[in-house]
Amino acid sequence: MFRIQLAAVSVLMWGPAVVLGASASASSVATHGGSSTATATGIGNGHANAYAGATNGGRARADSVAIANRNGFARSDATALADRGLAISRSRADARGYYGGRAISTSESIAATVGGVALSNSDSRARGYFGGEARSHSYSTALSRWGFAQSDSRARSRGYFGGRARSVSDAMSGTFGGVARSRVHTDSEAGFWASSSSDGVGLSLSGPGCHSTADVRATSRSTWFGRGRSNAAAIEIRP
Repeated sequence: MFRIQLAAVSVLMWGPAVVLGASASASSVATHGGSSTATATGIGNGHANAYAGATNGGRARADSVAIANRNGFARSDATALADRGLAISRSRADARGYYGGRAISTSESIAATVGGVALSNSDSRARGYFGGEARSHSYSTALSRWGFAQSDSRARSRGYFGGRARSVSDAMSGTFGGVARSRVHTDSEAGFWASSSSDGVGLSLSGPGCHSTADVRATSRSTWFGRGRSNAAAIEIRP
């Protein structure tokens, strides 16, 4: 009888997770002296995917995390590819909805290199409270060939009391024998039936022996039926 009760309690405890349907997929391939690692973690209504591939002595690592509760949806994708170099890709999506609020968060990170170093980080977070809605989308891409490329993208959104907030962040770095960095951070907040939107785009490209940097920050706040919108973009190209 005790075992039956224990089993029943276990089902009740794990029931919400089963209903939410978390998923995680990780794939790793290494050839010709390469080394690769892929990890994926999905929690609640979160779906995470990680892909890593390395060859010719290259090293690749992809880490993906997706976290969401019953009123949220999160998707995270991380991809790392290295040929005689180092590629690290990290992606995190976090969506939480409380007291009738809704949240959606997506994150995508790509790092690829040929004989260089590529670092990509994407972080997306959304929070919806009391009938509010929040949407965050973050994209980060770092590509290098015999150089160093670093890309960092972050998106934050918060909606409460019927407010709607949306943030989109897109960062890309690419180099051929040089150094390229891009950082894009977006943040939006809306409350009391207001709407707020923030969009940011950063592009950094460099050639041999050159350095390029693109920094972007977009922030929007609105309350009481107001409407707020901010757009920011930065492009730096050094041939």
